[in-house]
Amino acid sequence: MIENGAMKTIPRLSPELKQRAVQMYNEARPAHRSDWSAIESVAAKIGCTAQSLHRWIGLAKSEAGLKPATKGVDTDRLAALERENRELKRANEILKLASAFFAQAELDRRLK
Repeated sequence: MIENGAMKTIPRLSPELKQRAVQMYNEARPAHRSDWSAIESVAAKIGCTAQSLHRWIGLAKSEAGLKPATKGVDTDRLAALERENRELKRANEILKLASAFFAQAELDRRLK
């Protein structure tokens, strides 16, 4: 955020407050129609953004073992698999084009 030509600092919230916010979300969730509406409600009460609270909830779930972490080795493995998938799709497209080319060439040869 820029204010009067200078960067405005955003205060960092304490780990205790973050933990309390996650706890408030867990308590408020059954009373709301969706996860996001509960997040927005709690975020407004504690004075943070809904995106920040969403991230804290994800970290809390990851630490509790309820949600698999996607950092480190998992992220590297996922990136490698996505790269391999792109390469295989590209190779498949090349093979489809080559197959169509040779099929057309075979048809042209038979007509002569």
